[in-house]
Amino acid sequence: MLEQLVQLDKELFIYLNSLGTETWDGFWMFYTTKFNWIPFYAVLLYLLYKRFNTKMFVLTLVVIALMITFTDQVSNLFKNQFVKRLRPCHETDVFSLMRLVKSYCGGQFGYFSGHASNSMAVAIFAGLMLKSKYKYLIYLLIVWALAMGYSRIYIGVHYPLDVLSGATFGGLSGLMFYKLDTYIQSRFKVK
Repeated sequence: MLEQLVQLDKELFIYLNSLGTETWDGFWMFYTTKFNWIPFYAVLLYLLYKRFNTKMFVLTLVVIALMITFTDQVSNLFKNQFVKRLRPCHETDVFSLMRLVKSYCGGQFGYFSGHASNSMAVAIFAGLMLKSKYKYLIYLLIVWALAMGYSRIYIGVHYPLDVLSGATFGGLSGLMFYKLDTYIQSRFKVK
């Protein structure tokens, strides 16, 4: 059963990765680069800042830092200690059939995607934090996070299962840290 799932994942990766063209490579390389999203993150932080007083915003920043550290480190733990599944670009039988858009492949192991995990955690956390003012923002953020996950398949560094698992873990983490932040806000709220 597990072997069939892994084989299906490889086949789906090869199919999705092969849909790419040189015309779109630049777009997806830009999209997948975390630093290009700094202005986007700054806007989300500004919207969160407007929602709280300074003390509460600082507490939320601490929770966000903990959330990103948590999702990133758990992803690395799964990649390098528990699962150790090779990235598609490190598997010779897959590499000969795929497009590697980046000039380098990344670390040896890829399960599960830190990009997918971090972006979905941010999407769920920020979407829930801002839902009272921006009702549909969470849906846009989820689409943004899913596209971030797809970008990892497109450029050739993650299998679909890496992305799906990362997004699921990130979504659950975003929800958990949202609840933590809500609890902290209720405990320290200035009346």
